[in-house]
Amino acid sequence: MACPRDPVCDLTSAAVVHPPVAPPDPRRSWDLPDFGAMPTVERLTPELVRVLAPNPSPMTLDGTNTYVLGAAGAGEVVIVDPGPDDPAHRQRVDDAVAGSDAEVRAIAVTHHHPDHAEAAAGWAADLGCPVLAPTGYLAVDAPVITEGDRVALRNVEVTVIATPGHTRDHVAFRLGSGAVLTGDHVLGRGTSVVAHPDGDLQAYLDSLQRLYDLGPSALHPGHGPSLTEDPGAVLSYYAEHRHYRELQLKHVLRDGPAGLGELVARLYADVDRRVWPAAAASLSALLAVLVARGEVHRDAAARYHLAV
Repeated sequence: MACPRDPVCDLTSAAVVHPPVAPPDPRRSWDLPDFGAMPTVERLTPELVRVLAPNPSPMTLDGTNTYVLGAAGAGEVVIVDPGPDDPAHRQRVDDAVAGSDAEVRAIAVTHHHPDHAEAAAGWAADLGCPVLAPTGYLAVDAPVITEGDRVALRNVEVTVIATPGHTRDHVAFRLGSGAVLTGDHVLGRGTSVVAHPDGDLQAYLDSLQRLYDLGPSALHPGHGPSLTEDPGAVLSYYAEHRHYRELQLKHVLRDGPAGLGELVARLYADVDRRVWPAAAASLSALLAVLVARGEVHRDAAARYHLAV
């Protein structure tokens, strides 16, 4: 997970005058469905069905992944991240539950963002079950779940893993098989947004390391396809990508101070402008870390300077 011992990683080296090189994304060589080609409903494992919500966008990728989790014949399931309160999506989830000949024991959410949690309270009221939510969830009477908690589900082991960073209240769900439902901590495509101030980049990096140390057998994300070929390689890439953005930012600031908008335009010039606001939020999270380290400072005109 650490940056390779390479001159470009040493900011005191002359090599820093050259633009850093982006790390390769290991998923590019994997056999993953093209964007927009994910099945609407797919059984991923004997205990896990994914139902794709109809809310694709540059931020939600193919749409929100709602998971119906439960062992065959156990008679009960947990719905993870119900997503938007969309009638067609609800019907498909209900059909998946019925196909498992089960009742919904609980609705669990990884974090409070509406594309994951909007439907939680209403669906739970309809189904007569609780919402299991991390601290900071919407104002509903929901049991708070935190690190190490077990989600009660017959014949399936489900443990809550605290993964703050994308949001301060973010959690993931680790199954007894070693697979992890990652929410927005890790995505099936691209990288996750760490939106300052709710997002915390240092917490995010610590959570990445923690998940890597658990050695997950598969990553089932909140958006995009499941990652089963080499989950550890994806987690390493995520850490390397964040380090690359740090080097890239420092390289740009060597040319002189710049405001946030200018930095976004330079660092994300090859990225769809529709996601520039999210890029600005993630860049703000990085700048907050570097300011706290004393490696960058912000002047009265809101321009950032590389510390000498």
